[in-house]
Amino acid sequence: MNYLNDLKKIVNINSYTGNKSGVDRVGLIFDEWFEELGFKVQTHERGHIGDHHHYLSPHTPNSKKLLLLGHLDTVFPPQKFEDYTEDEEWIYGPGVCDMKGGNIVALEALRELKKQNIDIRNIDVLFVSDEETGSDDSKYLTSKLAQDYDYCFVYEAAGIDLEVVTGRKGVGTFFIDIEGKAAHAGNNYIDGCDANLEASYKLQALVKLTNLQKGTTVNVGKIEGGIGANTISPHAKLTFELRYKEVSERERVLEAIDKIVAISYVDGTSSALSGGIQRDVMQTSKNSLELIKAIEKITNRKLKSEERGGVSDANIVSSYGVITLDGFGPFGDGDHTVKERASKESFISRIELSKKLFQYFIEKSDF
Repeated sequence: MNYLNDLKKIVNINSYTGNKSGVDRVGLIFDEWFEELGFKVQTHERGHIGDHHHYLSPHTPNSKKLLLLGHLDTVFPPQKFEDYTEDEEWIYGPGVCDMKGGNIVALEALRELKKQNIDIRNIDVLFVSDEETGSDDSKYLTSKLAQDYDYCFVYEAAGIDLEVVTGRKGVGTFFIDIEGKAAHAGNNYIDGCDANLEASYKLQALVKLTNLQKGTTVNVGKIEGGIGANTISPHAKLTFELRYKEVSERERVLEAIDKIVAISYVDGTSSALSGGIQRDVMQTSKNSLELIKAIEKITNRKLKSEERGGVSDANIVSSYGVITLDGFGPFGDGDHTVKERASKESFISRIELSKKLFQYFIEKSDF
């Protein structure tokens, strides 16, 4: 399990999304590791976030291609949660399951092939630097590159029973800025236009768009507005999130949001909408379920699957028709908290699974 030393090395480097120097240090280490395996490194440099790294193996003309997808960034800023520790069963630290641990799984499986003198072909790797903050920059690169691939394995954490992920909700973040008119609450009450009151009506209308049976939620997570108790509020702002499992639900809610923004429940107020969909829905497809069946035949083992409410860059790739499975990383929990941990045993099984699938793909050029 020498790969745990590699995991420790990169976990001990803070790679908070906003810490460009730390993210880039981790990226450079992966550059060295992939170059040792014969991959060509393409670095997509960025000024204010970490660089994105695309690792290319030799490609056989007219053969299908597999993309392995991960991210380099983690969620805690420097000095908040930085220590790597372990015991007999677990590894603890930022990114051990989300998702430096997953990156190591992919790397180690490729290393195992190299040790067996298997020529790695038609398998590329993309590590982006801003997934934890919504992939606002990298989603354009990922979208462009995705169109060159037939399959994608994403190395986010596995489920508790080592499930892979076939579906993830789509997510969008939106803002409604509401303009009213200030007035003295005692002397000139009727001269004001209450932006806060308008926000309250809009909040209720937005929340009513939730449909739990279809897996659609609208959450107004932040409200801002007003000056003080003695002033009619001249401005308010709602920050809200949409999550959905079906494209039809996305369209229904987006249309309803536009109508809510256009309506002035309080005379004299006006509203403006900004924001939008960050990652579209990843829907379980016939092709992804058939791929799971193929994997079960290759490995002669049952492979469980699940859908998740959280999003990942799998959403982006799958939206371009790439047959995508997520959750190939180790099992862990506590991600995005100071209790993040990953199971040592799951590293062993996940590396073995990836190794078998990579070898089969190289030999057969398909699944």
